[in-house]
Amino acid sequence: MKTLIKIAIAVAIANALFQAGSAYLSYFQFKDSVNELAMHTNGTDAQVKDRVVELARKYEEPVDPDDVSIRREEHHTFIEMSYSKDVQLFPGYVRKWPFEVKVDAFVVAQQKPSPNP
Repeated sequence: MKTLIKIAIAVAIANALFQAGSAYLSYFQFKDSVNELAMHTNGTDAQVKDRVVELARKYEEPVDPDDVSIRREEHHTFIEMSYSKDVQLFPGYVRKWPFEVKVDAFVVAQQKPSPNP
């Protein structure tokens, strides 16, 4: 009987680690995609925000479009947001896990090719 309890506890802990790990993997993939978007975007702030929301849907991150902040300075694009995601650590126990994305991407202006002489 002791062995069964130990196995059940080990399985529950493994499940919780898997669920938390999956949530963080998705978060890091989303954050990386937002960083890539910030480095290579030429659109308006509204277009960038729409693209961020599309990426959030792709990675199943519950991002509210009103929580996405976009700011541009000379050669930098800043994208910031925070949200909470439900993570089921144990059967019947769901925890809201907070996530924050802060991206500061250096943007190099695209140079036009020089005309042929």
